[in-house]
Amino acid sequence: MLQASNSSWLSGRADGVRLAVKVTPRAAQSAVRGVEVDARGQAYLAVRVAAPPESGKANAALIRLLAKRWRLPASAVRLVAGASARRKVLHVAGAPERLLAELAALEQPGGERP
Repeated sequence: MLQASNSSWLSGRADGVRLAVKVTPRAAQSAVRGVEVDARGQAYLAVRVAAPPESGKANAALIRLLAKRWRLPASAVRLVAGASARRKVLHVAGAPERLLAELAALEQPGGERP
């Protein structure tokens, strides 16, 4: 399994990458906040979405936001686990090396792109 740095939030697969995400629904505006670490030392990509957490609206908004940000078709981003939880696991289809490099850049200071 490929790993991005010493990251626990991002891992490579043969057909893409898996990433841990924490979503905050009903935010004032949708945005990727960057990589954060919780009190237990678990890292995750923090994302806020304006959509409410009902009928899959927040999950759909999360997928659209990340796909647009990473210039991928929405079909390349898939929810793997956590459909009804704030903590989720996503699979992003594509070349793992390229995706790992781009996503790992979020860990660096100033790594978040507008």
